[in-house]
Amino acid sequence: MPEERKRQKNSALKLTILFVSLYGLVTQQVLANTWIRRLDEWIYERDFLLITPGKTPTLVMLIDDLGLRSITAIFLIITAVIISRRFKSWRPINLSVLSLILLNLVVGASKLLFGRTKPSSGFDLVFTDSGLSYPSGHAANAILTWGMLAYLIFRYSHKQPFEGIRLTWFVAIITTGVCLASLYRNTHWFSDLLGGLFIGSALLVLIIAIDRSISSNRQPS
Repeated sequence: MPEERKRQKNSALKLTILFVSLYGLVTQQVLANTWIRRLDEWIYERDFLLITPGKTPTLVMLIDDLGLRSITAIFLIITAVIISRRFKSWRPINLSVLSLILLNLVVGASKLLFGRTKPSSGFDLVFTDSGLSYPSGHAANAILTWGMLAYLIFRYSHKQPFEGIRLTWFVAIITTGVCLASLYRNTHWFSDLLGGLFIGSALLVLIIAIDRSISSNRQPS
């Protein structure tokens, strides 16, 4: 393995461990009913962004939709197919499918395990049969899917305007918008979004580590 690829793989693995640890910390704080749930309550009870049910501004809904898997998956797969055809390689498609599978398995299992109720219920409970709030699938999906799309474009282009730092800002802006829209609509607690960001980031860098660990003569180094 070239030294540069090895360095990138090791860096991604270290970040994976970091994000998993942060996710574990947030999860522990939520389950232990500590300060983070007091912060959740404070944000939920704010009166400067109260909205009338059914009258959410269209712009907020459009931003919120950028965290929907049914929408982001389409963008990701189309991009992966285009890149795969251009470079005659299945790798972009395989990485995209892997990211979607891991997202659904890990985040879906976590939601079922913790069973946290949504803010709209008016109660903050965990381990309930109907709770699916923690971690936020919107936040995890936004950082993972848009991040994966940006990674594929960067890895296979290295051209303007697809510079790494610019694509990082692109992903950060979309992900932040999705999280703010969720808070505005009271569809997730703040800690749900924080947990979703950390687990989504962990999965993203894990997939990058996998990609950098397997060489291919059809992929840019």
